[in-house]
Amino acid sequence: MTIPLILAACWSSSLLYADGPKDNLPDQVRRIPALGVEVPEKQRAQLEEGLAKLKSSIDQLKKTKDARIRSLIPDVEIYHRAVRCALEYQEFFHEREIGVGSKLLEQGQERADQLLKGEAPWTKQTGLVVRGYISKIDQTVQPYGLVIPESYTFSGKSQYRCDLWFHGRGERLSEVNFINQAQRSRGQYTPTDTIVLHPYGRYSNAFKFAGEVDVLEALESTKENYRIDDDRVAVRGFSMGGAACWQFAVHYADRWFAANPGAGFSETPLFLDVFQNEELKPTWYEKKLWQLYDCPGYALNLFQCPTVAYSGEIDKQKQAADVMEEALAKVGIDMVHIIGPETAHRIHPDSKVIIEEKMDSLARVGRQRIPETIHLVAYTLKYNRMNWVILDAMDEEWDLGRIDARLLSDNRVEVNTNNVSALTLKMSAGECPLDMTQPVTVKIDGLKINVPRPLSDRSWEVSFHRENSTWELGPAVYEPGQLVKKHNLQGPIDDAFMDSFIFVSPSGKSASPTVEKWVQSEMKHAIVHWRQQFRGDARVMQDSQITDKEIAASNLVLWGDPQSNQILKKIIDKLPIQWNQEMIVVGNKQYAADHHASVLIFPNPLNPEKYVVLNSGFTYREYAYLNNARQVPMLPDWAIIDLRTPAGSQYPGKVVDANFFDEFWRLK
Repeated sequence: MTIPLILAACWSSSLLYADGPKDNLPDQVRRIPALGVEVPEKQRAQLEEGLAKLKSSIDQLKKTKDARIRSLIPDVEIYHRAVRCALEYQEFFHEREIGVGSKLLEQGQERADQLLKGEAPWTKQTGLVVRGYISKIDQTVQPYGLVIPESYTFSGKSQYRCDLWFHGRGERLSEVNFINQAQRSRGQYTPTDTIVLHPYGRYSNAFKFAGEVDVLEALESTKENYRIDDDRVAVRGFSMGGAACWQFAVHYADRWFAANPGAGFSETPLFLDVFQNEELKPTWYEKKLWQLYDCPGYALNLFQCPTVAYSGEIDKQKQAADVMEEALAKVGIDMVHIIGPETAHRIHPDSKVIIEEKMDSLARVGRQRIPETIHLVAYTLKYNRMNWVILDAMDEEWDLGRIDARLLSDNRVEVNTNNVSALTLKMSAGECPLDMTQPVTVKIDGLKINVPRPLSDRSWEVSFHRENSTWELGPAVYEPGQLVKKHNLQGPIDDAFMDSFIFVSPSGKSASPTVEKWVQSEMKHAIVHWRQQFRGDARVMQDSQITDKEIAASNLVLWGDPQSNQILKKIIDKLPIQWNQEMIVVGNKQYAADHHASVLIFPNPLNPEKYVVLNSGFTYREYAYLNNARQVPMLPDWAIIDLRTPAGSQYPGKVVDANFFDEFWRLK
């Protein structure tokens, strides 16, 4: 989402592009990020010299066996990667940024020199601090910014409130600019005695997909380095960051003591209609897939997360909160909506005072770990937990699933469900309020079941599954080798890129020259755009290089067909879609293999706890970069692509068939 204003949501003033009619033309998509300025040879030589020196120091640090020093190397590497990428990919967007790059190299070298002496003064620094971590997704170093309050005691035991602040859209928000801003500006809010975490979110994707994982990883890294009170963590943001805040609030409602979204968007179709004047013509599965990130359907989850929404009175993006206010009203919740009088796209100073008073009050109360009443709404097993309730399996993913659970008197628990086939009630040690000396009864959809009591450490865990339409105690039992969709193994294709993945290139050639050309082009496209849009480096290995180590640890993205890719040849007969030199066979349908290709996600037959993906990177393409609300999955679990239609800015070719697998990973 972009607007013709200088956003208060960004740390520094940076003019953003305006969405307009031209951004509704899929065949005329501008490059995002745009190419930056040419770096003069003298300055390029200086930067390259600084990069070489810093890399030498980093390489020296990596030889140490000191675990503490090794754990701090990412705090140095972020400077090297930021400048290297800006120089290599022409992402200095203004001449002054070249000078910023030089300063970042000096700062990185200073940290490296300190760390080589066993010192790390930035780890004991208050105020503005930039840190880094190694992402599980692609093993790249990623930066995050912190505001450490002056009151923070590095040797104490007291725990601190932490507010996550999601930044606004910035098409020029390279790592160089992000780190520079994080070292110069405290941002919109700096509450007393509060650590403020500014995630990078892997650029400008509304903190979705790898951007979503970045937030969770940055938070975990912050918790490893600072004393964070788990019961006093909040999510906040404005503009694109407001959209991110809505998303994190509804998907992870039990993790925060409060949410404070401002402006942004909260769903895809209405926002694009109102803000972009875009005429949408989605396929049936695209409409289903909107439910991954569209927030109104999850509104009831905010029963667990106190929410203080903000909008400017005359801000077009007030639409986001209006939509959520209506959705909350439908489930019986009256939303607190602070409105800045006669205010466009910024936070009114008087509103800030009101918002801070409410957030401070909520922080004093903190998160409720074991609430008596739980409401969990889910459309996918990706977001399957709320406090002590876990959704284990659904009748039909992408339809509304719901669990309502209540702790009652006399050791009774009442649970009502919709579109749920298995669930677990779980409380950790010390958390269960039930009487461990008395019998416990769970009434689930009207059926009373006597269940085990809490254990002596006050932990409690019971599972249920439906058998022939009747609830039974215990987890579902499947036949050996039976595949079933479950949390983090439920699809769609884009889910493979929210965990460790490897692109597996073919050592051979496809039987069809058309398929061969398309595979090579799409693999190159996926590699380039992973870095361009998610600021990482896709790991690429040839099929002959894949060992048990990679199979055990990562999702494998196989490029090619069974003739060209050895791994695909090995597993093709274990996939629900067959592919030979003549035909691709999907159930009773056949597609000529000389000009069709298969795209899919499936549990890897060589390791069913990880995915295998055929011929796809993340599924939204260049057209979606122009507006963050478009950045949603474009393909479900599988698709057949007719290669006679060239790949474009929306699809990898003509999608002639596509669908989800059922809850047992079978063709529907």
